[in-house]
Amino acid sequence: MAKLTKKQKALAEKLDSEKLYGVDEALKTLRDLKSAKFDETVEIAMNLGVDPRHADQMVRGMVSLPSGTGKDVRVAVFARGDNAEKALAAGADKVGAEDLMEDMQNGNLDYDRVIATPDMMGVVGRLGKVLGPKGLMPNPKLGTVTPNVEQAIKDAKGGQVEFRVEKLGIIHSGIGKLSFSDDALKANFDAFVDAIVKAKPSGAKGKYVKKVTVTSSMGPGLKIDLAEVAGA
Repeated sequence: MAKLTKKQKALAEKLDSEKLYGVDEALKTLRDLKSAKFDETVEIAMNLGVDPRHADQMVRGMVSLPSGTGKDVRVAVFARGDNAEKALAAGADKVGAEDLMEDMQNGNLDYDRVIATPDMMGVVGRLGKVLGPKGLMPNPKLGTVTPNVEQAIKDAKGGQVEFRVEKLGIIHSGIGKLSFSDDALKANFDAFVDAIVKAKPSGAKGKYVKKVTVTSSMGPGLKIDLAEVAGA
């Protein structure tokens, strides 16, 4: 962690690890404790009452953050012909077919999202062991296998993020940058939480949202008062 100023050290020492914060107060605290020279990412982590080893307790989907992510999202698209031209015009970073497959097999996987038209899945299917472990495999349920590549690219570049619960029942994601306004970060926080609540699986029993924490790249984790979390 970067070196803290005297003011930041004093604030850090006063932090109560068990305190429950309102969202606005948590964001202010993270700003007060900012020590890095770069624009830190604000992250959310949600502990859910699910066991993703069971298919009916898996939580996965996409959510569009209204204020964007503040991140330059790199998108690769598998498409041919007119769809390839549309993908390039829409701002895709890389477009191709077998040539793109070979490039990825050679280890060139510097992408945040991989999109494919339905007719390309025969090619993309050969990359399961390459893209799968990185969470990049196109999936029709997530809108990344689609004939409408223009909209998929627009969504990816405009602030759409994927969420997927980990084996311990935790979902985490970046929801913006510390340089964002409080209103912008709060809008992203609310949109992300709302998406997770709406994605509650049929097999979830008991309390669904157990804990919500926000942090920044170099900051502490602050527990959010669930009274401020709609649907929790």
